[in-house]
Amino acid sequence: MNQTIRKAVFPAAGLGTRFLPATKASPKEMLPLVDKPLIQYAIEEAVASGIESVLIITGRDKNAIEDHFDISPELEHNLREKGKEELFELVRGISDIARISYTRQKQALGLGHAIYQAKDFAAGEPFAALLPDDVMDCEKPALRQMMDVFEKYNAPVIATMQVEGEAISRFGVIDAEEVEPGVYRIKDMVEKPKFEDAPSDLAIVGRYIFTPDIFGAIERTTPGAGGEIQITDAMRNLLKTRPFYAVKLNGVRHDAGDKLGFLIATVELALKRDDLGTDFREYLKSLNLASDSAAK
Repeated sequence: MNQTIRKAVFPAAGLGTRFLPATKASPKEMLPLVDKPLIQYAIEEAVASGIESVLIITGRDKNAIEDHFDISPELEHNLREKGKEELFELVRGISDIARISYTRQKQALGLGHAIYQAKDFAAGEPFAALLPDDVMDCEKPALRQMMDVFEKYNAPVIATMQVEGEAISRFGVIDAEEVEPGVYRIKDMVEKPKFEDAPSDLAIVGRYIFTPDIFGAIERTTPGAGGEIQITDAMRNLLKTRPFYAVKLNGVRHDAGDKLGFLIATVELALKRDDLGTDFREYLKSLNLASDSAAK
C-alpha cells in the first residue's frame, strides 16, 4: 500500500463531563481557545497537512458543530453591508475549509467504536484520526510529520510524546525501538498502565494514521470496562499481523480536554498572537508585580 492520506476523521461525540456545566448545552469541541473552537484548530491542522475530506463523528446535542462549519447567510450579509470585509472573509473561510460530512455515534462506546463509524467514509483507503481535545502547536503540522513517516514505511502511525513520572498512567503507552531519530517501531502497547508497569515513558496522544484493516481489528476487539471498545486494544490486535510506527512530535501538545490544560493552552496561544500577545504579556507581568508587592 502506497497511498496519499486524503481523509481525516474527528471523533466528537463525547459528553464533555470534565467541563460541566459549560458543556451542558454546548459541545466541548466548540469551547473557544482565544477565538476559535477546539475542533477548528484540529481541522486546520489536517487541511494544512494535505487532507481534502473530513468526517466528524457527532452525537446528540452536537448541532453547533455543524452550524459552525456551515454557511451563515445572515451573518455574512450583515458583515458585508457594514463594510467588514476582513471579518466576512474570516467567516466564509470556515465554511470553505474542507469537504466536511457528519455521521452520528448513537452510543458513546469508546474511541474504537467511534472510529468504526468511519468505515464507509474510509472506503478502503488509509485515513487519519484526530482528537480535537489535543491541540498541537507545531511549526510543521503534527499530522504532516506523521504522514511523512506513513509514506516512508507504508504502515499505521501514531503520535507519541514523553511523559515523566506517575502521569504516564493516564495514557496509552508504547513499548518500542527507535529506528531513526524520533521514529519508533512499536513492539507492544498498553492502555493506562500503573507507573511501575509502564513499558516506557512514551505516551500515545490524539493523532493516528490507520490502514483499512483497523476496522476488522475493531470488530475482533472485546469491549472492556463500561462496554467500551478501546482503540489501543484494537491496535494491539492489528500489531500481531502488521508493523506499527510512532512519531515523537516536534512541537507542543496541549491537553485542552483538561481544565488546567485548557487554561494553559489559552495563555500560550494568546501570547503568540500578533494582535494580543504584547498587551496580554504586559497584563501577566502586572499580575506578577502586584503579587510581589502584596508579598512584601
